Amino acid sequence: MKSRKLVAILLVLMCSALVFAGGNKEAGNASASGKPVLRVAMECGYAPYNWTQTTDANGAVQISGSNDYAYGYDVMMAKLIAERLGYELQIVKLDWDSLVPAVLSGTVDCVIAGQSITSDRLQMVDFTEPYYYASIICLVDKDSKYVNAQGVQDLAGATCTSQMNTVWYDVCLPQIPDANILPAQDSAPAMLVALNSGRVDLVCTDMPTGQAALVAYPDMRLLDFSGSDDDFQVSQEEINIGISVNKNNTELRDAINSVLDTLTVDDFNEMMNQAIAAQPLAQ
Repeated sequence: MKSRKLVAILLVLMCSALVFAGGNKEAGNASASGKPVLRVAMECGYAPYNWTQTTDANGAVQISGSNDYAYGYDVMMAKLIAERLGYELQIVKLDWDSLVPAVLSGTVDCVIAGQSITSDRLQMVDFTEPYYYASIICLVDKDSKYVNAQGVQDLAGATCTSQMNTVWYDVCLPQIPDANILPAQDSAPAMLVALNSGRVDLVCTDMPTGQAALVAYPDMRLLDFSGSDDDFQVSQEEINIGISVNKNNTELRDAINSVLDTLTVDDFNEMMNQAIAAQPLAQ
């Protein structure tokens, strides 16, 4: 009797280990079509990378467990990867802080959500090659005293914020002299609301997010210091955007890389421009 119990316990542990590893072919979780399911997590609220909409317009994908749909650059990329690798795509909507834990636990297979490849994240998960290269910018109001800033030093004394657990908040904002850095916002939309409401002088983000924000908030202005002698100092790894996978799932990481290797920077930019044009507020 004890032997049978031991065998049962071992089987449970083995199954748990397989789930934790994020098995890339999803044994036992095949779709109705017989294809393996690729579970991709994102916020579904971070335009132009990803957002939520009520219809399948433009080829949006239904969010798992919801009547809503997800679309944006991340969804476009997820669809391309799933199609090339023979998966059926499932979009899982999660809060920003829940994305990495979901990969670690095996709840999802990967995260495609505009994540920069930071050293902190690399301690927990693996990343693919970049699927977008994003420069860092600031957003200010059109009437702001900082609207004509030519570099980081010109932002001295600004009240500012950005999204939590990002290179923008953790690395860039502290580089502004005498900055009054307010608590981080839990999402990109919340960050933009803080600026639009006048609670801060500026927010720091990446170029695609800034370009999308200008559509939603025409009174905002974008400050781009790239190429100047007074730009934010960050490594390329910190600003490049990658797809995170479980460290035990090298097969999936390599498979995704095989798809990304067929794409160029021009391909990435063209897809991003399509996403910016398709975001709901651009209609």
